[in-house]
Amino acid sequence: MHLLPAIDILDGRAVRLAKGDYAKVTVYNDDPADQAQRFEEAGATWLHVVDLDGAKSGVPENIALIERILAKTLLKVEVGGGIRSLDTIQRLYDAGVSRVVLGTSLVADPDFADKAIARYKGLLVAGIDAKGGEVAVSGWREGAGVPAEELAAQVAEMGFSHLVYTDIARDGMQTGIDETAYAAMAKVFGNPVTASGGVANLDDIVRLGSVAGSIEGVIAGRAVYEGSLDVAEAVAACEAATRAFEAALASENPCGGGCAC
Repeated sequence: MHLLPAIDILDGRAVRLAKGDYAKVTVYNDDPADQAQRFEEAGATWLHVVDLDGAKSGVPENIALIERILAKTLLKVEVGGGIRSLDTIQRLYDAGVSRVVLGTSLVADPDFADKAIARYKGLLVAGIDAKGGEVAVSGWREGAGVPAEELAAQVAEMGFSHLVYTDIARDGMQTGIDETAYAAMAKVFGNPVTASGGVANLDDIVRLGSVAGSIEGVIAGRAVYEGSLDVAEAVAACEAATRAFEAALASENPCGGGCAC
């Protein structure tokens, strides 16, 4: 379980949207690379980047800025937003991105998603953004008419082993998280998921830690920008939750599963 501070890029700046609404934008830093360095200095090892311009237009528009972040930090970077071609995935891979998130294409162009997972399996992440249990696409502006859990099962069958699940109704609102929803999604998906949407403070990290076996990562945005969640404390809480989960597993299987005890 690791923390992924979020940088959403719109018009070249680091911003946050409220509930995915492009009309409700808060600018936090005019230089996304500078913001990434601040997160790294605070102890983060991962970064979640969303190209909001690309998510809206369907064509990545901020790859140069992402390349700059990668050049100025040692962060492992996960990128989503407008990624709908193999050429784009290859460019991000060549730049040094650790993971690439496919979202809208999972529903709108499953043939592309199939080709992508066949070529870049370990690199790819399924991004499922949902409101009221229904998948939203095209920068969260459209409902896809597909239940989120149904899509999670489908992408697992396709070969995805990583999934970011975003609760749009909570995203950017700092209203707290529902850890049971992420645990349920992980059960359907068959692997731990990355939780996104609504993280307000350290209590939310601790609550997710209570289901650490279902959580691969935690994305935090507005809370880290506005000071209700300290990056260093959140990183430490994620590490503590991982240690506690591993210790619990070890106590349940003292022989590592290699005997009949």
